Amino acid sequence: MTSSTDFKQEPHNIPGPIEVADEVLYANAHPSMSHVSPDFIPVFGDCIRLMREVLFTKDAQPFLISGSGTLGWDQVAANLVEPGENALVLHSGYFGDSFADCLSTYGAAAEQLKAPIGGTVPLDQLASALKSKSYKVVTFTHVDTSTGVLSDAKAIAETVRSVSPNTLVVMDAVCSVASEEIRFDDWDLDVVLTASQKGLGAPPGLSILLASQRAMGVWKERAAKGVKEGSYYASWGKWLPIMKAYEEGRAAYFATPPVNLIYAFKASLDLITGKASSNLPSLEERFKLHRQASQRIKSAATALGLKQLPLKPAEAANGMTAIYFPPNVTAADLLPRLVKKGVVIAGGLHVDIKDKYFRIGHMGISVVEQSRQDVDTVIRSLGESLQEIKEAKGITA
Repeated sequence: MTSSTDFKQEPHNIPGPIEVADEVLYANAHPSMSHVSPDFIPVFGDCIRLMREVLFTKDAQPFLISGSGTLGWDQVAANLVEPGENALVLHSGYFGDSFADCLSTYGAAAEQLKAPIGGTVPLDQLASALKSKSYKVVTFTHVDTSTGVLSDAKAIAETVRSVSPNTLVVMDAVCSVASEEIRFDDWDLDVVLTASQKGLGAPPGLSILLASQRAMGVWKERAAKGVKEGSYYASWGKWLPIMKAYEEGRAAYFATPPVNLIYAFKASLDLITGKASSNLPSLEERFKLHRQASQRIKSAATALGLKQLPLKPAEAANGMTAIYFPPNVTAADLLPRLVKKGVVIAGGLHVDIKDKYFRIGHMGISVVEQSRQDVDTVIRSLGESLQEIKEAKGITA
């Protein structure tokens, strides 16, 4: 059995689940307790309130439910889109296909506007589609983990409001919350769905969704018409009373929340919002640190002659970098060499090119705790490994 003195996290630089802060790790080891304990109730309530702070919203309704980020798709499909209603999915990678599939599963008439690999859907195409028919929702992935492409959330929302103001704007932000700036109220978003294991810096297992009052109104209208929600577990009718109770300081029960994970999530939110210490960076400073780290890694990749997946620098994520392998180099050549240098990265995910590129995550403590020198290690190790491969294979170009 491993002793407590031997226990440590293995550093890694994948785009999630990320390495978590020690404070989060320790909080996750909190003694098991009841979900209706007087000690736990305010912790859960604080998490609900703090998520509004992270997303810069005053009155959006948070839902914190045990499950993968994928559960956010189910919540949207089950609570907001009635069978037969139109849903438009803006596709910038693997997760566009998945969201469309989820919507279709619940009976929505889901259509996709597909961008070229590494690109985003042009706004004029979005506007044209919105003029062609009525859509209940427009969904998009803020940062698609498969491509590292960053969509312009503000511009997308502005386009939807201009052309089809009653259409709900739904953003899959699993790979962007807390590493990319998101201003829920100012950008007039309706749903932001995410998960605990990426920029939010906690272990996986918590589905997090915030819904605007406009979206909640649509859900209430649906209920008033007698249209039953399409899911039992993802039902807002079941979960809304739970969220309100804990935020008001009362216990309530529908299904058991992940108590230890909520403790860990609270510890991470305290770090992200600066409440754990006056020496911590503000949210705006965290965004700046992510931009700086991203630019360093991307500039280093360019200097090494590597091509990045995003077609435009402005559409490249700040919490991860997706890079094509150079000619005559494969994942089997590069990834094991990086592991030997203490750098763990991810291979490709996009089905059409999954063997042609790799992905580096740089979010959370790997960026904010600069004394760790994670970015320096990644840059140095990448350069050394590529040079070793060239020498081993006799590559001269």
